Amino acid sequence: MYSNNKITLLHNGKEYFPALETAFDRATQEIYLESYIFENDHTGRRIAAALRRAALRGVKACLLIDGFGSQDLPKTMIEYLEDGGVLVLKFRPKISPWTLKRQRLRRLHRKLAVIDRNLAFVGGMNIIDDRTGLDSPQYDYAVRVEGPLVKVIHASAHRLWSRIVWLRRLGLVSPQVKERPSAVPQAAGNMRCSFLIRDNFHHRRDIENAYLKAIGLAKREIILANAYFLPGLNFRHALVAAARRGVRVVLLLQGKTDHRLVYYASRALFGTLLDAGIEIYEYHQSILHAKVAVIDTSWATVGSSNLDPFSLLLALEANVVVDDPAFSATLKASLSEAITMGARRISEETWRSQHILLRLVSWLSYGLTRFMVSIAGYLPQGWPKKHINTKS
Repeated sequence: MYSNNKITLLHNGKEYFPALETAFDRATQEIYLESYIFENDHTGRRIAAALRRAALRGVKACLLIDGFGSQDLPKTMIEYLEDGGVLVLKFRPKISPWTLKRQRLRRLHRKLAVIDRNLAFVGGMNIIDDRTGLDSPQYDYAVRVEGPLVKVIHASAHRLWSRIVWLRRLGLVSPQVKERPSAVPQAAGNMRCSFLIRDNFHHRRDIENAYLKAIGLAKREIILANAYFLPGLNFRHALVAAARRGVRVVLLLQGKTDHRLVYYASRALFGTLLDAGIEIYEYHQSILHAKVAVIDTSWATVGSSNLDPFSLLLALEANVVVDDPAFSATLKASLSEAITMGARRISEETWRSQHILLRLVSWLSYGLTRFMVSIAGYLPQGWPKKHINTKS
């Protein structure tokens, strides 16, 4: 944990994108921006214009996007950015529909920005309009980070950028990026926090282990809001154990889904969770895209990592963990409002009475997801070779 930071919670694109654009317009030295999706829509063009303005006034602006998530970004947008001096790189080519090789499934799923080494943003929001044709915007969060933790986030962004540049040099002409000296971020507040990543080298389970430790120490309440919820058996056992020792465990999950396979697969887990007394709510006001949690009165996390095998075992992810009662209270209040105003509780009675065909779809989706992960070369920690929750 790093002390003397200031962490500000940003809810939805209405708060996040203006803050990001303002930070880019105030940049004087450098910008690193990472996003899984960068869309050529109103939001994408707005952020692209801010990056271009920064580059034109001499700021080193580096944009790293995922080759699959941003495969639809037109060449004209990339040329617009590069003509203005923005350095643009793609993380891995787009995935082939005919292969599930693990290297193809390792995606850049991080959503972060670092500006002048004194300000950073970390969260779950891509560079894309968050309404996507719905009446309400996607439900999501990010944090604005000021203080010593920014140095850690900057080091991670620079390290990943440099690695992609090095890989491109093996066969392609790559952008030349020279590091500029900058002052060490000064104390900005009194919050303790840490920056956690998931990669395929030294930090494969850092985010998952942080969750497991906090859940294991929980005494009163656990609230998890997650877009794609399909954790391994050890994670589920930790939640069940917490509920059985008297901790209130609340899951806020998607009710309107944009990925049906994971949605139905996660429902195969509901029977065991409900049996343990865990409260499950599905958010129906819009698409829930958040990846956040609040545990007891001080532990909270905001980031890009879902609780599914693709985030926990394959993708590059980034979360901020905050140890601060005021921040946790703010996030909890926001989640409680979402549950009250936009979610429906799944009771054990209604779950048991669902049609057998819906249960069958859930079991088949769970099995197919496990199969996809296993042939990619991974099986989540605690996932037995034969495990489908037939009680669901």
